[in-house]
Amino acid sequence: MYLTEEQRRKVDQLADAEGVTMAVIIRRALDEYLTDDADVNTALAATFGAAPDADAPSRDEWQRG
Repeated sequence: MYLTEEQRRKVDQLADAEGVTMAVIIRRALDEYLTDDADVNTALAATFGAAPDADAPSRDEWQRG
């Protein structure tokens, strides 16, 4: 895996501050990224049809011709 100089610098700073390896920092970041993606998809799926009784005008009422 190749990192930009800036990414490497920031990862190294985090690793030094926490006393862990670069690999630990990258694994944590990857775990968080993968978990967040799943959480977003779950949240979106849970909102489908969340307001089944909502009243909205028909398309004919708001479509300009």
